Amino acid sequence: MSKPYSLLFSALLLCCATLAQAQPLPTAAAIASPHAQATAAGQKVLSEGGNAFDAAIAISAALAVVEPYASGLGGGGYFLLRQAGTPVSYRFIDAREKAPMAARGDMYLRDGKEVPGLSTTGALASGIPGLPAALVELAAHYGALPLKDSLAPAIRLANKGFAVDRVYRAWATARLAAMRDDPETARLFLRNGEVPDIGEVLRQPELAQTLTLIAEKGHDGYYKGATAQALVKAVQAGGGIWTLKDLADYQVATRAPLRFALADQRELITTPPPSAGGVALAQSLAMLQQLPWQQAEPVQRVHYVVEVLRRAYRDRSQLGDPDFVNNPIKALLAPDYLKTLGAGIDPRQATPSAALPPAPASHEGEHTTHFTVLDNQGNAVAATLSVNLPFGSAFTAAGTGVVLNDEMDDFAADPHGSNAYGLAGSQANAVAPGKRPLSSMSPSFIESPTQFASFGTPGGSRIPSMVLLSMLQYLDGQPVPTWPAVPRYHHQYLPDVVEYEPGAFTAPQLAELKARGYSLKETGRAYGNQQVLLWHKDDGQVEAASDPRGVGVSEVMPRQ
Repeated sequence: MSKPYSLLFSALLLCCATLAQAQPLPTAAAIASPHAQATAAGQKVLSEGGNAFDAAIAISAALAVVEPYASGLGGGGYFLLRQAGTPVSYRFIDAREKAPMAARGDMYLRDGKEVPGLSTTGALASGIPGLPAALVELAAHYGALPLKDSLAPAIRLANKGFAVDRVYRAWATARLAAMRDDPETARLFLRNGEVPDIGEVLRQPELAQTLTLIAEKGHDGYYKGATAQALVKAVQAGGGIWTLKDLADYQVATRAPLRFALADQRELITTPPPSAGGVALAQSLAMLQQLPWQQAEPVQRVHYVVEVLRRAYRDRSQLGDPDFVNNPIKALLAPDYLKTLGAGIDPRQATPSAALPPAPASHEGEHTTHFTVLDNQGNAVAATLSVNLPFGSAFTAAGTGVVLNDEMDDFAADPHGSNAYGLAGSQANAVAPGKRPLSSMSPSFIESPTQFASFGTPGGSRIPSMVLLSMLQYLDGQPVPTWPAVPRYHHQYLPDVVEYEPGAFTAPQLAELKARGYSLKETGRAYGNQQVLLWHKDDGQVEAASDPRGVGVSEVMPRQ
């Protein structure tokens, strides 16, 4: 290379390096998680040189210890990743459970009718877990630390024990009968058949050993060898259909996130199928952009939000596992289609769901967990994890400490249809060997040149509506602590009812909503457990917040 060209090449390299260095960086790392011990585990890993992906492993594993009612090594979940760099890249790790290969479409029917409880309690209700594989995947391809370092806090926590809190007591009480029916679950998580008192310490040495095997052997530490053998033995003895091959063959799927352009140079980065939540969020935000929701008085804003949710939830029946069905994402997010949906909203009156083209009702277990983490290099994770119902199937595999999920209940248990609409279209989410069930879990980012925000919550079919309400707080310029605290209401097309938290509406507001044609139902208790964060790119400042309904802890850790 001649000297002039060499100098030019050097100048270009210097320019590129300067531009790369000029990329905005956070002045702090941040974590928002639903439990103090999980937040502490993530902090420790960050302090030891780990990045956001290592911290996500630590937080996930710690939650598996302290929230056995919400997630764990017997469940799965979704991880939405932001990888800092020039350019920034995004990944979606799908660690959703899979149906065992012996699964069949009618496995929860007897004499042609769905049997209540068969897909929610006991070993037959469990899909092949995905969370352990996701932790291995994060460490192998995204983390800066060895897997054993990121799992160390959870292993210590399982051996040392954690104190029962009010959230544990509430969910154990709700699932008490099913927990009593399984001797191993009762031994580990109850005391003499009753819910432990607040402050009582629960130790899980078997779970610590299972985590240790994963730390030492990676994927094979869970999906092969002693753990796999113990899992399959317990499941088959309990009437389930797992095999060693089901476990050995399990792999996460790395997918491209769903990306959708919003107004003001913002972009929604969210979950693709087998989550239905990302599509619902994109549709809802697109319809709201056609409506004057920000200028509307409170009841009018609720009206707009409910009507876009009604239409977005109606479309979820067309979605399923992308490895099995062709999802019409392009059609559902086409500008002309979204304009038509928005134009069909009456500004003053509720649209009866029966007036829209029919689609099946859906049901989904409502307890899950969520966390988010940002490191000081701009890497980020939003993760929603689940075992479905509280304590999953309430079935624990002896010798492993692993509470198994009941995610098979998220499939359409009756593919031929037994409800009023015949479940037309539910074939997309019918049970099939090796298939992942549809989910509402919606870890999401909104990013612009000046800001990065992260959202997510547990809550079953209510997840997209909760995330939407939080996003609207952000888009409306409200303070970060209000995002997870905003009063909640929900509509999911069928049943044609607006559910709302106690205190979400005043008496005059309820009266006006009824006058507009809405059926209203109070949930009787608060729901959801949002964890959010915001990075201001202009000055690098970071904020995080945990839902006041839970016992979560958010921490911002300034760069040292």
